[in-house]
Amino acid sequence: MEDNFEELEEKTEKSKKELKKEQKDKKKEEKKLKKQKKNADKIIEDSDSLEEKEGSRFAVVLAVAGLVITWLIILVLLVKADIGGFGSGVLSPILEDVPYINKILPESSSKSDKKKVNPDYPYKTVEEAIEQIKKLQVELQDEKEKSETGDSNIQDLQTEIERLKEFEKKQVEFQKLKTEFYEEVVFGENAPAMKEYQKYYESIDPTNAELLYKEVVKQEAYNQKVQDYATTYSAMKPKQAAAILEKLTDDLKLAAQILEVMDKESRGDILGAMDPDFAVKLTKIMAPEE
Repeated sequence: MEDNFEELEEKTEKSKKELKKEQKDKKKEEKKLKKQKKNADKIIEDSDSLEEKEGSRFAVVLAVAGLVITWLIILVLLVKADIGGFGSGVLSPILEDVPYINKILPESSSKSDKKKVNPDYPYKTVEEAIEQIKKLQVELQDEKEKSETGDSNIQDLQTEIERLKEFEKKQVEFQKLKTEFYEEVVFGENAPAMKEYQKYYESIDPTNAELLYKEVVKQEAYNQKVQDYATTYSAMKPKQAAAILEKLTDDLKLAAQILEVMDKESRGDILGAMDPDFAVKLTKIMAPEE
């Protein structure tokens, strides 16, 4: 009987151990289940948060898109209604040639712009404007060539004036020497007596003497007249004197003689105010013969 009690106690002890083990395993299982449930709850929360964020982003995108579309519609309406001339005055010159987009332009601007012509613009087409530009370019080139020719003539004239100044200087020196020579011949110590000159003049044939006298008087009167002209023109402004002398196209010799008896400063000023071609002609006439 004691053996039965011992066996019963052993079984009871064993049952207690097994029960404790089961309880312990059950607690572990409960902890594991709690942990899994906690993780599941966290995943659900994260998922809900992600969905909320995605929903919020989508809402922002929709709001921005709606705002942009709204403003585009407002802009199209403003352009189409041509409020403040925005459609016809600002966008029409930019968008009138752009396909599809030009449909938003006001119809009145697209039609009237084609028909209206600026009254201040002298050309109806671009071709006319280009043709006029070509003509102006040709005229400009011609004027440029004339200017270059005029500059060349002026340079030649200035060179000729310098040459004439040198010639005039030599002429004055020559006249001085000639006067000294005549004075030496007529009034010098070795000069013939005045009676000899008197005999020479008396020996000339009266007819020839009369002709010579008339010719001398005529030439003297002509020279005096030329000198008077020269004095008058020298007193004028160079431009006015040049304009008058330029009209002597049929008597260039007279114009040259008038200039020759002027002082070199007045002559140079008047020649400088003349047409270069006319001044060159007069200069050639006044030039000494080689």
